[in-house]
Amino acid sequence: MARRGRWLLPLIVLLLWVGAAGPLGALSGKLTGLQENDNAAFLPDSAESTRVAELQRDFSPTEAIPAILLWESEDPLDEATLGEIGQRLQEATAVAEDAGFLAGQASPPIPSEDGLAVEAVLPLAPEIGDELVPVVEDVREVIAVDGTSSFVTGPGGIFADFANGFEGIDGLLLLAAFGVVLLILLVVYRSPILPFLVIATAGLALTAGTAVAYLLADAGLITVNGQSQGIASILVVGAATDYGLLLVSRFREELRTETSRYTAMRTALRRSWEPIVASGATVVLGVLCLLFSDLASNRGLGPISAVSVTLAVIAALTFLPAALTLLGRAAFWPFRPHVGDQVEEGRGWPRVAALVGRRPRRVLALSTLALVAAAVFAPTYDAGGITFTDAIRGESNAVDGQEALGRHFDAGAGAPTVVVTPEGDWPAVAEAAAATDGIASVVPFTGAQGPPQPGADPVVVDGLVRLDVTLDVAPDSTEAIDVVQDLRDRLDDADPEALVGGDTASNLDARETAARDLRVIVPSVLVVITVVLALLLRALVAPLLLVATVVLSVGATVGVAALLFENVFGFPGSDPGILLIGFVFLVALGIDYNIFLMTRAREESARHGTRDGVLRALAVTGGVITSAGLVLAATFGALSVLPLLFLVQLAFLVGFGVLLDTFVVRSLVVPSAVALLGDRTWWPGRLARRPQPEPERELEPA
Repeated sequence: MARRGRWLLPLIVLLLWVGAAGPLGALSGKLTGLQENDNAAFLPDSAESTRVAELQRDFSPTEAIPAILLWESEDPLDEATLGEIGQRLQEATAVAEDAGFLAGQASPPIPSEDGLAVEAVLPLAPEIGDELVPVVEDVREVIAVDGTSSFVTGPGGIFADFANGFEGIDGLLLLAAFGVVLLILLVVYRSPILPFLVIATAGLALTAGTAVAYLLADAGLITVNGQSQGIASILVVGAATDYGLLLVSRFREELRTETSRYTAMRTALRRSWEPIVASGATVVLGVLCLLFSDLASNRGLGPISAVSVTLAVIAALTFLPAALTLLGRAAFWPFRPHVGDQVEEGRGWPRVAALVGRRPRRVLALSTLALVAAAVFAPTYDAGGITFTDAIRGESNAVDGQEALGRHFDAGAGAPTVVVTPEGDWPAVAEAAAATDGIASVVPFTGAQGPPQPGADPVVVDGLVRLDVTLDVAPDSTEAIDVVQDLRDRLDDADPEALVGGDTASNLDARETAARDLRVIVPSVLVVITVVLALLLRALVAPLLLVATVVLSVGATVGVAALLFENVFGFPGSDPGILLIGFVFLVALGIDYNIFLMTRAREESARHGTRDGVLRALAVTGGVITSAGLVLAATFGALSVLPLLFLVQLAFLVGFGVLLDTFVVRSLVVPSAVALLGDRTWWPGRLARRPQPEPERELEPA
């Protein structure tokens, strides 16, 4: 009875996962509606721009996201056209009001001095959330005037186009990710059944992870933006696929020695669960180090990624074994493994192992030298920050409008920098601000509608005065950030209590906070991963070696990126936040493959000695680890289908880094170093020797 009922437990596990998919899917679909994509929403309370935003509410209780409506013509605008522009402005106001997101009275049309353009400010309610994109699109439709080019730009238009770039997360991004994974698996396994089992495992893990993330975000425990949701989605697909491939490879290996599929799966699970759990724990603890970040967006990414990877591990150790057990050898059709079949190691990896074994010093020296040569360029990586307009790739009405705005008006008119200063010193502060390079005008806030008027009496709240500072450069540009930094330095001399805020200041604070996070989180990740490896391998030398090789691999990746981003791709720069996330993922995921290799190496070393053990591990695991690396790199490469620059850069950093780690570090550097160190690799532990149950197999000569 017990033997005949062995199919019952796998069937129950399978049905539980399938039954939970519906409710979990309903929850996961709601996560996009909780996104916050504004820098100000993620800054710490101690940031200067955050403090200004709090004080600013006392001056103007009605908060708003300004959307700048702009009409531009090649010829001077006549009275008829100006009249039609006024009508279109009324219609745009009605659109926002009907949608329930009008935050105040729109400004009157403001002609430019050259007579070639007109602008107006439409205030939108900050709680507009995910309705911003459709409202802005509706406004763009109604403001079109014959003979002019019309734009919706400023913070409202730019945020809308930026958020629009994330709309492919639930569709295009996941379609690309699953499509490329499916293609690779079909090529590797040449089976029409097995790839879909692995894809189903990743899909269930993704659905469950997104559902849990929604519950956390809905409870206010984490902050979610489009970036964190997209990255976590890609991470769970890649991780679940990797863990699934490791289990599938071991199960197929056991089916060649066991007649019973149940016994084969028990053995495969017993030998696979430790590296899978250790790899998952490494990634989980690594991404949880993002909780040390001062940026709420990074803190949100940490738990979302940790939950997603945890569920990827659970799915790989429950759903996939259940499905494989029920199908047995049929899962590998038409190339079913049979008892007595030779292990298909291929000719490539045994040759690589033989080469490493014959010339370990030369292999180690040349491969390390190549990595160091690439890492030399890492300090040239431009992490000075990118603007919202630079971040949007492809066509953008808001970006085009921002350029047109700068041709006819002070570029910063739609998003002024805000200075809050004590009442007694405000004239001196205003004078110091006006003397700063890059400042077009400085006027006190009077509370009146329309453009600020010089000479008006300021509103005083609790002994404080607000000054509106207009920049003569685009407020989201790197030049504007430099101007605000200079402004803060000058105002510190005029009055140390003066605070500078606004959208540009928020961008500056976000950049400085991201740089601080890089300094704090990088060593935290390295310490955590070293401890995990020490516990797993019960050694100190091996963990230090693995961490050192992965750090060198990350340095080489950043160096190559620095060369290509500037000289080949022509990117305007990068952001320290991208570098931080790329580092965390590369270290955590790079250690993954070293764990797969070294746990097998320890197993083989107990029979054959460390030198032969690591070479045998390389020959046996080379195929599955390479396949996993290709899948993970291709999965992250799917991020490049979204029209956002920082996701394209992250896709390259992680994708190229994983391939470099897979084909160079894990295949050449680590095995050659371990072969040279021998049993000292496991110091201070000792390797317990076990008898050799199977005959010796010679590695194919190089």
